[in-house]
Amino acid sequence: MYTSRIIDIKEKDRYNDFVKNHPQGHFLQTWEWGEVKRGMGWEPLPLVLEADGDIKASLLILKRALPLPGLNKCIFYSPRGPVVDVDSQELCSVLFEGARRVAKDHGAIFLKIDPDVPSSDETFETILKTCGFKKNETGLDFEGVQPAFVFRLDINPDEETLLANMHSKTRYNVRLAGRKGVTVRTANNKEDLKKFYALLEETAIRDKFLIRGYEYFEMIWDNMVENGMAEVFLAEWEGKLVAATLALILGEKAWYLYGASSNEYRNVMPNYLIQWEMICWAKKHGCTLYDFRGVSGDLDENNPLYGLYKFKKGFNGEFTEFVGDWDTVYSPFYYFLWTRALPLYLQSTRAMQRRKRGLGEN
Repeated sequence: MYTSRIIDIKEKDRYNDFVKNHPQGHFLQTWEWGEVKRGMGWEPLPLVLEADGDIKASLLILKRALPLPGLNKCIFYSPRGPVVDVDSQELCSVLFEGARRVAKDHGAIFLKIDPDVPSSDETFETILKTCGFKKNETGLDFEGVQPAFVFRLDINPDEETLLANMHSKTRYNVRLAGRKGVTVRTANNKEDLKKFYALLEETAIRDKFLIRGYEYFEMIWDNMVENGMAEVFLAEWEGKLVAATLALILGEKAWYLYGASSNEYRNVMPNYLIQWEMICWAKKHGCTLYDFRGVSGDLDENNPLYGLYKFKKGFNGEFTEFVGDWDTVYSPFYYFLWTRALPLYLQSTRAMQRRKRGLGEN
């Protein structure tokens, strides 16, 4: 007989051990990631499904209150969840039914998931539909919360084989960076973290994308780096920081999460060497899979994101499409407010604030 419940910190290690050793385990489902998100205004609710005293499945639910006054309602989101045998209709059904009961207690209007499961797994998609989930169309770029398209590299082969399997230009650039004198090290302290963030800001301005505030990365440092689940990598050339990255690790998997590079000295190819050093780091820690994370699903060479795809493709990873972004709705009326009415309300509120500023009101 299965039972489900929300656990507390006394069972953190037991919970993490299950996530770490499960084939569907993901750093976004760990206890520590829940604490990172707590610092960003979410409440983590680690749900476990048990039988005979053993954890059989889990779901890290992140709860956030609706930004509407007077409503005691919230949303649930489980990044890359669930951690479950994805071919088991029974386990998925009882796990999601447990989530539904938690939703009722907390006033959640829906649960969003974006599982780390390839789109080719039609059986799991059928299970999701049977469990009451509906797929959201999130486009080919980065419209979803998590990327729907990634490159993943099998790093079981030895280093020489991995290098030989790369695109010739990628392999050349990895070696060129070494010949030019680029060196890569891991961050030692938060002063190094600040250097990483400054370079990330420079990159965001150059490439015109938004980044989170420094406090977010400080929480990743405190909860993930300090617990051996992440590293910040710094590439230096002639005493200057020229590239920096953030990588996560759990069990036999590693993920490249953020990357930054200087506007200068790009000719010494630090981005190639720093990726190679992260792959070697992952291998040394017993990983068999290295996830380059998101790329666009639009492979047209005119797409502004094609360069990112081409860079990651050069390392000879497998282009992978996941099953995507799915919602199960607990309250249709409030779900309508969330998806249709609330965006319009927020848009009109911001427009009114801009008009007031234009009129000199504070």
